[in-house]
Amino acid sequence: MSISEVFAKNESVLGAKLNGKINHSVCKWCYGKIPLDTFAQECKKIGITSIELLGPEDWPTLKKYGLTCALPNGAGMGIEKGFNDPALHDELVKSYEEIFPKLKEAGYRTVICFSGNRRGMSDYDGMRNCAIGLRRLMPSAEKYGITMIMELLNSKVNHRDYMCDHTSWGAGLCEMVGSENFKLLYDIYHMSIMEGDVIATIKQYHKYIGHYHTGGVPGRAEIDETQELYYPAIMKAIVETGYTGFVAQEFIPKREPLASLKQCVGICDVA
Repeated sequence: MSISEVFAKNESVLGAKLNGKINHSVCKWCYGKIPLDTFAQECKKIGITSIELLGPEDWPTLKKYGLTCALPNGAGMGIEKGFNDPALHDELVKSYEEIFPKLKEAGYRTVICFSGNRRGMSDYDGMRNCAIGLRRLMPSAEKYGITMIMELLNSKVNHRDYMCDHTSWGAGLCEMVGSENFKLLYDIYHMSIMEGDVIATIKQYHKYIGHYHTGGVPGRAEIDETQELYYPAIMKAIVETGYTGFVAQEFIPKREPLASLKQCVGICDVA
């Protein structure tokens, strides 16, 4: 079945009742020109229940429309300055310890984090440094019921020198941290660029994955026939691992944004 056929099959139920095997989220930054109030209302019509990568200042708007934030931000020092640099650990720990109670009060259970760039550091030294810093936070994360989610990003096209750029490295870090309150964000777009073999990788490492992002390859556009990945098969593989969390659309629309968002939710809404 082509992606267009998958969408046509699912389009009639969008905004009313989705298949329910995938919990649908979306990253707001891809729709920056649309006010959050408007975007939240349109997401509700589509059947999306989460808008993510938003901080505390935006959470009241989500609650106003009965939406959650499947992966909040609001702590840390950005993508390039992360836990692989011991000199940043005190500031990073303080930042996350301040947001944990806010997350719990809002009813959220995750927060995004980053490894930082290599800057000449070996992969092992970076993993060890990340683990040292993250272990400092695990007692607080466990206390508040928050899972820290480190994003896997490609260092080939978009984030040169970023350290957490392979799933195996991220899985090794999960083992080194040794807590269920630390997991990975498997970004399908980024990992397709870095290592390919998406479905096999998901099956191999699913126990370390706490969240998923989509995006078309090449170019991070719509996840339809314009790109090389077949998302219905990827979504089915995710479901088969027993994953019950959220999958967030993180493509940059090249066409009418809300129509593209509706189409891509339909593509991912596997039966």
